[in-house]
Amino acid sequence: MKLHGKAIVVTGGANGIGRELVLALLKSGNKVAAVDISMEALNETRNLAGDAASGLSLHTVNLADKAAVEKLPEEVIAAHGSVDAIINNAGIIQPFVRINDLSYDVIERVMNVNFYGTLYMIKAFLPHLLKRPEAQIVNVTSMGGFLPVPGQGVYGGSKAAVKLMTEALIGELSGTNVTAILVMPGAIATNITSNSGVEVPQMENGKKSSIKPLPAPKAADIIIKAMEKNKTRVFVGSDARTMDILYRINPNFAIRFITKQMKSLLK
Repeated sequence: MKLHGKAIVVTGGANGIGRELVLALLKSGNKVAAVDISMEALNETRNLAGDAASGLSLHTVNLADKAAVEKLPEEVIAAHGSVDAIINNAGIIQPFVRINDLSYDVIERVMNVNFYGTLYMIKAFLPHLLKRPEAQIVNVTSMGGFLPVPGQGVYGGSKAAVKLMTEALIGELSGTNVTAILVMPGAIATNITSNSGVEVPQMENGKKSSIKPLPAPKAADIIIKAMEKNKTRVFVGSDARTMDILYRINPNFAIRFITKQMKSLLK
């Protein structure tokens, strides 16, 4: 899909990959509806957009609120006249603790935002997307959605659910005007931990992770290029691609490897 003059919804548009997607899409001549729970952060995104902000609308929505999400298509169409794509980018992680130590409140919050929020968006917008000459649903999951990460078991479960749902959509929408795209990022340099209200524990002896996060603007660029090529399966970062191969070849080894990497964070 040629990304110029399109109306695109981006959830989590106030920070990280979402913000970079909003800015890049505006720069290339699209209209964007940026969705987030924080109007203050959305206004920062608008300020960063400069002159291109004339094509931007801001929408404060709690994605876990089904009724609020169901009202969003009408608001977006009122602002931009149509909707050609949705990018379900918003997500939160859990505290770095074992499932046994995770409260049900946290579990439900993670599932409500990551899985149900994505599902609500799809259900709300798909009827409108099916009316367009060409449209897309882009679901951003995570490397943790195909590779089990100790200390992020429920987060991974929520992203695995989105992954499988997206793969089902790829099949269900085959032969229609709508393309479903599955995006699987690895480590990206964003502030998802603070936005999730999570602190990252210190690693042993002050060690730093050997994985160098991909800059968020680069991640956004990869996603946009995949959209323009109508790719249905996209890895963002060499770590995601490498771990996907390793997990498919030898799942047990991959689990032991990632468990060793997380060990010092799970004391």
